[in-house]
Amino acid sequence: MSDDPTVETPPTEDPRRDGGRTVKSLVLLNTGDGKGKSTAAFGVMIRGLAQGWKVAVLQFVKSGDWQVGEEKIGRRLGVDWQSLGEGFTWDSDDLTHDQAVARAAWDTAKAVIEAGEHRLVILDELTYLLTWGWIETEPVLEAIAGRPDHVNIVITGRDAPQALIDIADTVTEMRHVKHAYDSGIVAKKGIDY
Repeated sequence: MSDDPTVETPPTEDPRRDGGRTVKSLVLLNTGDGKGKSTAAFGVMIRGLAQGWKVAVLQFVKSGDWQVGEEKIGRRLGVDWQSLGEGFTWDSDDLTHDQAVARAAWDTAKAVIEAGEHRLVILDELTYLLTWGWIETEPVLEAIAGRPDHVNIVITGRDAPQALIDIADTVTEMRHVKHAYDSGIVAKKGIDY
């Protein structure tokens, strides 16, 4: 044993609860101001694909003009991928148009969820549309709660509304500690996209 107070003792008791139950689907939410929300969702995408699940990714901010690595490999693996946004809001010439695009994007996502053709639906960057007031939270909550039993959902984005946190089964908050951007380093292909 170490005398170093920062060294922890490994657990010796099983942390799992007795009487665990299974469910047909889950809702996961990755939020917070740190990097890794979408990256974690795409890890779940890979897991779902490995189980033979049909997977859909709907991105609400990124546009179809972006060439991100996750989309490239996802499409190769058979993911139904839709980039439905207009890009960063600070690059927009018309936020009213972007809001209309966001509402149409949500209509598309809702239809994908309700159709029940996918075991996993990733709603990447959805929280932004809610916090900006571009779409109403209540219809989103209703679509998630009323989804077909077998449809798992992963939602990403900063500042998730409390109602979304409440409906999710698993919520992970990514916390910003340090990022290469902080020192002026631009996004790196293969790491950031």
